[in-house]
Amino acid sequence: MEKKESKSFQGKIHQLIPGGAHTYSKGDDQFPENAPAAIAYGKGAWVWDLDGNKFLDCAMGLTSVSLGHAYDPIVEAVVDEIQKGANFQRPSYIELEMAETFLSLVPQHQMIKFAKNGSTVTTAAVKLARVFTGRKLVAFPGDHPFYSYDDWFIGKTSCNKGVPEEVNELSLTFKSCDLDSLKRLFEKYPNQIAAVIMEPEKPYCGLSCNCTLPVKNYLQKAIALTKENGAVFILDEMVTGFKTDLPGSIKKYDLDPDLATWGKGIANGFSFCALTGKKEIMNLGGIKQIGREKVFLISTTHGAETHSLRAGIKTIEIFKKDNVIGYFRKISTALKTDCEKLIDEIGLEGIIEIQGSNWIHYFIFKNNDKEIDNYYRTYFMQEMFNRGVLFQGTFVPCFTHREEELNFFITAFESVLKLYKLALNGNISDLLIGEPTKPVFRKFN
Repeated sequence: MEKKESKSFQGKIHQLIPGGAHTYSKGDDQFPENAPAAIAYGKGAWVWDLDGNKFLDCAMGLTSVSLGHAYDPIVEAVVDEIQKGANFQRPSYIELEMAETFLSLVPQHQMIKFAKNGSTVTTAAVKLARVFTGRKLVAFPGDHPFYSYDDWFIGKTSCNKGVPEEVNELSLTFKSCDLDSLKRLFEKYPNQIAAVIMEPEKPYCGLSCNCTLPVKNYLQKAIALTKENGAVFILDEMVTGFKTDLPGSIKKYDLDPDLATWGKGIANGFSFCALTGKKEIMNLGGIKQIGREKVFLISTTHGAETHSLRAGIKTIEIFKKDNVIGYFRKISTALKTDCEKLIDEIGLEGIIEIQGSNWIHYFIFKNNDKEIDNYYRTYFMQEMFNRGVLFQGTFVPCFTHREEELNFFITAFESVLKLYKLALNGNISDLLIGEPTKPVFRKFN
């Protein structure tokens, strides 16, 4: 593959932008050496790099692109809306339209607040919970990869440099899937925990997981336990929204959280996130309660840009009309079946595993000792890139992953499986073009 423009880009970008990207998971250290340095444009499920190399996209913009890159009906709706203006001194008419449209999907909640990124709404939810309860502590699963770039979460990660210890002490962690670990927190900190925030479900559980309850039962019990202890339950649908169901796991499992946070795939890649919740909590951020102390909730200049809201409204319309969730389930199931068949046929059962459900797949790569091995993971990614597949160990279905795209993935997957089997008998370091990828949350660079 031609790499001239990509190499030039990499030589400049880190001099101007810390990390070389605006999301750490897009950084160079998250990809093998032969990955495209930058994307020039995308269409449907395909992207092209600066040198014109074409790749099948498997992660779809960190799962944010649910229908496809530059999806025509979304683009047309956005162009029509943006010609009317993007931002005004007073609320746009479309803010009411989006509020009514989105809340119609979440009958448990009566109010909504818009923002441009997920960290803004998760942090706003935590603030509301503290105001509502008069408490300071917030609890979340310690094995969750990411909730926010704000101090209340980052302080509990290995990348906590710059976060005061006093702030770290206000956050508590428990083990996801383990209801007893959450119970122990409430027992240890009685009447002190303001909120519990968690994802409704994960694609897979960790190696040390010991789940004893079905997901629905666990979530309903966790919500009940939180409310019994006077805390606010925040359901983080940032990843699961518009993937597990429409609008998400809140419907799939018939859940009744106090607050919920939404983002990523809800506007097909456009910057639109939302916080929804019960009126008695959300209204604390309002201005109509004369004489009550004001809560400065979310105040963002660009939080309600008209074109992003129109993208969200149009995305909801398409999801309803075309049964997008049903299509996700269909192709996810088929892809997993085909991949697992190839793994068995080539003799890599127990070495390469696919974990997840019918809305996302995680691929686990192991060595001969059946230990998870990042060198082998990087090698697999490297060889998928060589075959035109932008693959980072996950497959997130989008509406434009059609038969051609799925066959393209399967063909490349089979080819790399054969190389992987040969690599198990050699020195994996010799097969890597550069260094193996690194964890985002690490103490040192």
